[in-house]
Amino acid sequence: MPSNEIDFQARHQQRRQALLAQLEPDSVVILVGNTEKVRNKNITYNFRQDHDFYYLTGFSEPDAVAILRPGSEQPYILFNQAKDAAAEINFGHRSGQDAAITEFGASTSFSINELEQRLPELLGQRQHVYLSDELGRFDDRISSWLKAQRLGAKFDEKKVFKSLHSLLPFSQSMRIVKDDDELKLIRHAVDASVDAHKEVMATCKPGVNEQALAGNFFGRISQYGCQDVGYPSILASGNNACCLHYTENNDTLLDGQMLLIDAGGDYRYYTADITRSYPVNGKFSPEQKAIYEIVLAALDNAIANVKPGAAWNSLHQAAMETLAQGLIDLGILTASFEEVMEKELYKAYSVHKTGHWLGMDVHDVGSYHIDGEWKKLEQNMVFTIEPGLYFPSNCQSVEPRWRGMGIRIEDDILVTSTGHQNLSAGAPRTVAEIESFMAG
Repeated sequence: MPSNEIDFQARHQQRRQALLAQLEPDSVVILVGNTEKVRNKNITYNFRQDHDFYYLTGFSEPDAVAILRPGSEQPYILFNQAKDAAAEINFGHRSGQDAAITEFGASTSFSINELEQRLPELLGQRQHVYLSDELGRFDDRISSWLKAQRLGAKFDEKKVFKSLHSLLPFSQSMRIVKDDDELKLIRHAVDASVDAHKEVMATCKPGVNEQALAGNFFGRISQYGCQDVGYPSILASGNNACCLHYTENNDTLLDGQMLLIDAGGDYRYYTADITRSYPVNGKFSPEQKAIYEIVLAALDNAIANVKPGAAWNSLHQAAMETLAQGLIDLGILTASFEEVMEKELYKAYSVHKTGHWLGMDVHDVGSYHIDGEWKKLEQNMVFTIEPGLYFPSNCQSVEPRWRGMGIRIEDDILVTSTGHQNLSAGAPRTVAEIESFMAG
C-alpha cells in the first residue's frame, strides 16, 4: 500500500509549519475536529474527521481540538479524548494523551475535558485568533474566549483586544496544490476505482439491479484498502441518468438502456471521482453512439487544454464548444455555432459545469478565482473534467429517439510540469474499448 511509503507525522508537521509561517507572530489557531453524529438511537454514523483538521494534524478520532501557536515552545497542543478502558471495549481504541505526542507529533496533549479550563492561558496576549469550526461547535463560546483576557486583567495590566479571523482562506488554499504524498494516495484511490469500474462494466447486463452493481464497485475497492466511497455512488440506468445526483440505485437494468456510473473509492481520506456511461447490453445503438462520441470529444478537447498557466475556465469553454458543434451536427440545435455559443443554447442539454478540484473532498476546497480573474493551473493540481448531455424522457424539444438518455464521462486529471496526465484513463472510455471489454 502506498501509505507505507509516507511519513505522515513529518508531512503534517510540515503543513502546520507552512500554515503558521503565513500568520502574524502573535496569532493562535483553533482547529476544531468533528464529533460523532447519531444515526438512530445509540447507533452513530461512521465517523469522518473534519478535512482541514485532518490535513494539518493527521488525527482521525472524534472530539478533538488543536491549538497552534507560531513561535511558541509548544506550537501544537492537542486536546483529545483520554484513555478509557470501558469506553474502548465498547466503542474502539483511543490514542489518549501519550500517543497524541509520540504518534501524532503534538508538543503536548490534554483531555478534551480540559479545553475550557486551559484555553484562556493558551490564548494569552496573542491578538489574532484564527478559527476553523465549520460545524459551529463553539459558536456560542468564541466571543467569551476572545474577551477573557481583557476582562480578567487587572486595571493596570495590559489588555488585548483580540480579533477573530477565519482560518479557511489559508488552510483551504494550501489544499489546492497537492504534495507528493497526497498524489500517492490519490493515485491509489484512482487505481482502485478504475479496477472497480471495470468490475461493474464486466457484470453489467439486463436484469441486474443498480444496487447490486454498486455493491460490486464497493467490493472491488475494498480489496485495495478503501474503507469507503468518496461520495454516494451513482448507478443510474435509463432516464435515471438525467438526475445528476441520483443515488436511489434501486431500478432493474433493461435491455437497450444506457447505464451511467459515477463512483470513486476513498483511500486514507483521498478520493477518486470517475464517471463512465455505456449500454446495458454492451452494444451502442446509433443514437447512443452519436451522443456518446460528442461527449467524449468534449472531454478530450478539454483535457488537451490542460497545462500550467492555462485559465481554469478555458477547460469548460473548450468542452462547451465541442458539445455545441456536435448538437448542431445532429440537428438537435438548429442555430449557427456563433448564436449557440453567444446565447448558450447548449445549456438546455448540458446542465452543469465541466469539472472541479479533487482531493480530500470530492468537490475539493479552494477558490477558482484570484483577484477577480480565473485561477491559472499549476503543477500538481488535481481535478475532474466531466462534460455531459442529458435528454430526459419528458424532453419535448428533441425527437423521441434521443429521450430517456443521460451520458456523462469523467476523468481525474493531474497537471504536470509540461502538460497533464489522465489518472483514470485505464477505465475503458472509447466506444470500441467499451464494446470490446463488455463482449469479453
